[in-house]
Amino acid sequence: MTGEQQPKDWLGLSGRVCVVTGGGGGIGRAVALSLAEAGARVAAVDRDKRGLEATRAELAKLGVDHVVTTCDTSSLDSVTAASVTIEKSLGPCHVLANTAAVLRPGALDALSLAEWNTVLSINLTGYFLCAQVFGKQMRAQRRGSLIHVSSIAGSHPQGQSGAYSVSKAGVISLSQQLATEWGPHGIRSNVVSPGMVITPMSQAFYDTPGVTERRSGVVPLRRVGMPQDIADAILFLASDRSAYVNGDEITVDGGYTRMLMNLVPRPGFE
Repeated sequence: MTGEQQPKDWLGLSGRVCVVTGGGGGIGRAVALSLAEAGARVAAVDRDKRGLEATRAELAKLGVDHVVTTCDTSSLDSVTAASVTIEKSLGPCHVLANTAAVLRPGALDALSLAEWNTVLSINLTGYFLCAQVFGKQMRAQRRGSLIHVSSIAGSHPQGQSGAYSVSKAGVISLSQQLATEWGPHGIRSNVVSPGMVITPMSQAFYDTPGVTERRSGVVPLRRVGMPQDIADAILFLASDRSAYVNGDEITVDGGYTRMLMNLVPRPGFE
């Protein structure tokens, strides 16, 4: 709003109950804190108890109502128990941000079934279970927003990454199906697909000398993303400012996936 004072609750998130999976670190923590700063009542869930405690401490500094609880999102019993705890403390869920994920490298010709199932159970089945459980609360209110973190790897398969790309492609399709089935109930479902982002899961890559510079060099904005870049997109999709956005995907990669034709040699044009 140019020249005017921005309304205090311009996102329309004040008092909304927002559940963030993977809230113990990385993108999940950034999302939880951003939602809290926007006035939401935040519930962060994760398997990582130490990470959750760090998130709890940060939320406490903001002085907002919040809950942190351990949860294995690949387990229906665990998700159900977490939903009961959250509803008793904060009320029914208005926003679900699915950010929990794991990356297990491996070539498909040698990938074990156990590794395949582990990645799919967290990265895809967990999103379905959380949507199903918390979506029930949303349907009772006839409103809600689901945001699922996929990846550019969901549309551009990355070799030697086990089931990761497959799981992220599934997230995109899951979100689109939820959008069509639950839209009549006033519930939106959208995806945020990050590009290269420095998180605890990817930190080892950037600890290798030269990797950050090389990766930044192929991004038009000339930098690698940070968790806050993803959190800002999720904040928009959670808010009333995206009230007519449903079944869509926002790519947050600094323009990296638009670089394909720039990699083709064209003598005289460089």
